[in-house]
Amino acid sequence: MSLNLTDITLTYPDGDSWLTALDRITLDVPRGSLIAVVGPSGSGKSSLLAVAATLIAPDAGTVTVDGTPTTGMTRRELTELRRHKIGIVFQQPNLLPSLTAAEQLQVMAQIDGRSPKKARGRATDLLDAVGLADHAHRRPHQLSGGQRQRVNIARALMNDPTVLLVDEPTSALDHERGAAVIEMIASLTRRQATATVLVTHDRTHLTAADSVAEVHDGRLSLPKPAAWTQRSGAADERGRADGTD
Repeated sequence: MSLNLTDITLTYPDGDSWLTALDRITLDVPRGSLIAVVGPSGSGKSSLLAVAATLIAPDAGTVTVDGTPTTGMTRRELTELRRHKIGIVFQQPNLLPSLTAAEQLQVMAQIDGRSPKKARGRATDLLDAVGLADHAHRRPHQLSGGQRQRVNIARALMNDPTVLLVDEPTSALDHERGAAVIEMIASLTRRQATATVLVTHDRTHLTAADSVAEVHDGRLSLPKPAAWTQRSGAADERGRADGTD
């Protein structure tokens, strides 16, 4: 396993009481696999991703990244861990407007102290992997929404992480572009051998994942094969249409 969340509990203050965002969640993600996490708004999906990214420390439980437990790490140590082991694809690409697609990636490697030559080579390979080799010298305003999201994903892979965390990558895309992005994430997961967690509200592309887990009121169901989940969802829809639900 490359990402392990064990018995994670996370609470937030809510007036005079406390709100449980994550309730004793356990999730194991092997390298080379994509687990989709779905659930309604406010169910705890974003909190789960933030804890997995070590951006928020849980009240209880253990996050283990590539065999390294993060409990007790200092802020500096967690920053180093994220830099080398965790790639994060945020919902909005937030690309720097003055940089080309290639430079968006190269700056990540330069922050890590890699040589410019190696950074250029890695950026070229990743842009080719996401189908943007011919767009390396274009700036964000010259790219479509789907292309900007592809740069966003390539940037998250720049430092060769073992864990890839993806937050709602299709929220600003139409159905066709959204499907292409999800398929690309699944392909890169296997090619780059990352342990990938994809948080999404869009259930139409779940077959690209290896398994699907659902979050409700801070509790996570055991991951099920994506194909099974898709068939179950289709059966539910038919039941409602037939009045048998």
